[in-house]
Amino acid sequence: MRLVLPMKLLLAVLLAACVTVNVYFPAAAAQTAADQVIDQITKGAPAPSQPQGSNQGSGENRPQGAIASPQTTPFAAARQEEPSPALVALGMVLNALVPAAHAQSEANLDVNTPETRAIVASMAARYPQLTPYFNSGAIGFTADGHIDIRDANAIPLPERARVKTLVAEDNRDRDALYAEVAKGNGHPEWKNDIQNTFARRWIAKAPPGTWYQEGGTWKQK
Repeated sequence: MRLVLPMKLLLAVLLAACVTVNVYFPAAAAQTAADQVIDQITKGAPAPSQPQGSNQGSGENRPQGAIASPQTTPFAAARQEEPSPALVALGMVLNALVPAAHAQSEANLDVNTPETRAIVASMAARYPQLTPYFNSGAIGFTADGHIDIRDANAIPLPERARVKTLVAEDNRDRDALYAEVAKGNGHPEWKNDIQNTFARRWIAKAPPGTWYQEGGTWKQK
């Protein structure tokens, strides 16, 4: 007996699958990406040779244009004969969306776009100029992924204007970095999540003695 599902139900299932793909934020991948970028800025580590979102070695080597057979559709177990064209089309779409969502949860974020590389290069060039002020406690990391002057008295008077400029320039690059990582991965709405992830990782990877903000107060590692 042929199984006939209402078109509204088919559309509802398809819509649910699309929403699942669109709202997912890969927190583990974001942390890995943040650690790699921070290392490039603070340690001069080389950028990856290819985008981290590459499918090489992922096992997804299905030839382009290949489609799943009707037996692999989500509704295959419920029918006893060939499905209708609508079921075949829906099965093809779901089989494409669901594995893509699963792969997205395991894939790394791409932090190797030209725009991201340019921002990272700018921050890496500036970091040695900021390092002495991190070491002295004059500046530290804020809770939102920026840096700020913690103790102006720890900065020699002739250097204060320059340090203030360096901090402002670095914060502009930080804002651009978080936005570009989200945009470069096709999800500009992830900007806040990316920024929060970087904020935690800047502090976690900072050397002992570094100052950082927590709960509105400065603390030292």
